Amino acid sequence: MPARATATATANTSPAPAVSIAQPLPPPPQPLPNPSTTLQSYPRHRHRHRHRQHLPSPSRVHCSTTTTTKPKHNPAKLVIEPSRLQTPPIFNDPSLQSTWSHRAWVACGCTTVLVSLAKCVTAAANSHMWLEPILAGLVGYVLADLGSGVYHWAIDNYGGSTTPVFGSQIEAFQGHHKWPWTITRRQFANNIQALARAVTFTVLPIDLAFNSPVLHGFVAVCSGCIMFSQQFHAWAHSTKSRLPPPVLALQDAGVLVSRSQHAAHHRQPYNNNYCIVSGVWNEFLDEHKVFEALEMVVFFKLGVRPRSWTEPNLDWAEEIETPQILRTPLI
Repeated sequence: MPARATATATANTSPAPAVSIAQPLPPPPQPLPNPSTTLQSYPRHRHRHRHRQHLPSPSRVHCSTTTTTKPKHNPAKLVIEPSRLQTPPIFNDPSLQSTWSHRAWVACGCTTVLVSLAKCVTAAANSHMWLEPILAGLVGYVLADLGSGVYHWAIDNYGGSTTPVFGSQIEAFQGHHKWPWTITRRQFANNIQALARAVTFTVLPIDLAFNSPVLHGFVAVCSGCIMFSQQFHAWAHSTKSRLPPPVLALQDAGVLVSRSQHAAHHRQPYNNNYCIVSGVWNEFLDEHKVFEALEMVVFFKLGVRPRSWTEPNLDWAEEIETPQILRTPLI
């Protein structure tokens, strides 16, 4: 007991602190936050709020993508497609009828051919030389068939309605593939007037400048077969009941292109039997793939694909003749 009293007395006699009891002590200083744990120590809603302040507005976000994939080559761009007919010609269609201009050009073409033939016969009679002009005429007949095939192949596979000089013929031949029977409704002068015009400008200067029977024998037969090749073509699409007996006999003899031979041209793949005078070249050209070789040359030199390489579509499909197409005069 005395010891405890002494301790108490000693405590009571110690000096008082300098700070007044009425004034509270300041709080101890807080340690600085650790940057690595600051975000974790904040409340969750504050954490989300800090990130929202740094994100741009959704309306200002711009996304863009790029690709290094090489675009596929479209071979259709290399093909010059024609502008084909959309509806078949109907009765009294002006495009099938002859005009006086057509008849005038056919008359001019026939006149130049007959003049060339007359000069051939006259010169042969005066010189007593008949074999050479006859052989020249035979060569002209054979080469006319080859020329008709090359021309037919070219306009079937290249160019379009806007092609200079040949555009109308290219468009007509493409329409012919869809409605081949319309050529039998086309009047005679309308059918051959374009070739008659070309023959006139080609043969007339020869008639005026030369008198050789051999030259005129070749020119008269070749130009005449070329001018009438479109009519031979029309006969190849006609039925037997509509053809005159002499035409049937010439077709059966192989002098003119036959109906069965030309019908193969209008079946898939539409890349054979192009010749339309006698058809004598068709077998040789198709077996030796002459036109296919020419197509490869054109493709590698000019980068142009022929239409025969493209899968035939509805534009190539033949439509059946409708009752709207009636027979018209063939003059």
